[in-house]
Amino acid sequence: MSDRPPSQKPPRQIRFLSPGKRERARLERQFAWLRRYSPVLGRIVQTLSRPGWTLVRVPVGILFILGGFLAILPIFGLWMIPVGLLLLSVDVPRLRRPVAGFLIAMRRRAERWKNRKKP
Repeated sequence: MSDRPPSQKPPRQIRFLSPGKRERARLERQFAWLRRYSPVLGRIVQTLSRPGWTLVRVPVGILFILGGFLAILPIFGLWMIPVGLLLLSVDVPRLRRPVAGFLIAMRRRAERWKNRKKP
């Protein structure tokens, strides 16, 4: 029997995830935030992050990264490098932690900028 009164909830069970699953879950949380923050971009990310789209994601991600280095041309720009890394991070486990960290940092910076005091 338990020493707790019946009105108290039992403590939450903490599930321990392997480091790979933890990084994957962290990246998925950032994708979920991205879907809430920008529905249009979120739909694109959701479509491209489906399990069977690896053959599309990897070449498109590499093309985005290469296109980012052509920033002097009108359509291309440095914005393409993070998008390419975001696409590759779904399939390349080594990229998940830095990309998720970058998304978290950018999200916090955007929230600070949004909540700044205006003169």
